[in-house]
Amino acid sequence: MATLRNLKIKTGTCKRIVKELHSYEKEVEREAAKTADMKEKGADPYDLKQQENVLAESRMMIPDCRKRLEASLADLKGILAEVEEELNQKEGPEIEEARTIIGEVDTLFQTTEA
Repeated sequence: MATLRNLKIKTGTCKRIVKELHSYEKEVEREAAKTADMKEKGADPYDLKQQENVLAESRMMIPDCRKRLEASLADLKGILAEVEEELNQKEGPEIEEARTIIGEVDTLFQTTEA
């Protein structure tokens, strides 16, 4: 049984994962800049290797986060369809917010694939 509460939870989950994904992307940019700066300044090879490991770990988090976002988006779409069908509700703040998040995530996936 789909409820508005479940819809709200799934919407919140999608929002959180999108925020997390953006955070990891910013972290990768920061760490890449730091690594390039260390190379430019001729840092100690050990320190440089450690920094490259940090950068690699940050990069590994992005595909994992995207996978979780895809699963969360599928859950959200399923719950939204159930709410619309079972409760005969097509309008409301929870439903509008869910549709907005679905649109944002779909756009995010389209821009990163292109």
